[in-house]
Amino acid sequence: MVDLKKSLAEQRQVLRLAYLGKPAPQLLLRRHSALVDRTIREVWRDTGVEGAALVATGGYGRGELYPGSDVDLLVLLADGISEAGKEKIEKLIGRLWDIGLEIGHSVRTVQGCVESAAEDITICTTLMEARYLAGSRRLFSELVRRLDESRDPLSFFKAKKLEQDQRHAKHQDTPYSLEPNLKDAPGGLRDLHNILWIARASAIGRRWSDLVSAGLLERHEARQLARHEAAFQDLRIRLHYLAGRREDRIVFDFQNALAAQYGDVDTPDRRASEAMMQRYYRAAKTVTQLNTIVLQNIGARLFPQSDEVPRPLNERFE
Repeated sequence: MVDLKKSLAEQRQVLRLAYLGKPAPQLLLRRHSALVDRTIREVWRDTGVEGAALVATGGYGRGELYPGSDVDLLVLLADGISEAGKEKIEKLIGRLWDIGLEIGHSVRTVQGCVESAAEDITICTTLMEARYLAGSRRLFSELVRRLDESRDPLSFFKAKKLEQDQRHAKHQDTPYSLEPNLKDAPGGLRDLHNILWIARASAIGRRWSDLVSAGLLERHEARQLARHEAAFQDLRIRLHYLAGRREDRIVFDFQNALAAQYGDVDTPDRRASEAMMQRYYRAAKTVTQLNTIVLQNIGARLFPQSDEVPRPLNERFE
């Protein structure tokens, strides 16, 4: 296992150097996910867990694993778990931590997943990204089928919209913080994800082009969103590498270093870091505006207005 730990660290460093030499955010995220996939499957085989499936969830399930992000895993059981099975799962998670993977994990049956998804919109969303890694394919297929059957697009839309409003409130409803969180703040990556999650739950599609085809987004708007998504991914990757850990806030300590990586230089009128942050703020504002427009368009489709003509009750109410 020492060799596996060393191999993982070396290959991560290869990815880092390649990225800083020629940045390609989506390629890095996919390659990092694939590297971790291979590592986890090897540990799974060695551990010998039986009668279960190993599933990637969340951003890792989506194939977007950032350098410092947690690796979210679901151990999916057919039914209850024996003491021997519990020991093997504990051994699996322990060995993954030992080789340098920061694991976030849950252990559930299919029914447990369905019930948890119905009670918690965060779990529901995380499981939407479920991706098979190892073990029973039949069990994984049953999970996907049951989740798809139980998901209500109208309830999902309302819950994700409320969740977004609450998240924005925590960040004072503005993208213009001096040290913005580029994942969770208004106009950040999470607002982009939210559009696609709702579109997917509403059977509209999974990509920006699908929203164009559905008439919910103009083609030039889709290009804008894709461009800003790539820029935010790049910024988040660079932040993780600079910090040597997960860091989603564009904190003062890293702003100068980031600006230098982007080729910004100080001028008599403006510091390099200010130029970089102004680009971020413009992009975040555009994402905030398009998020509002697209969610309104989807909401209008999911909750169509009645054709009934309003009936006056008095001079103030209909």
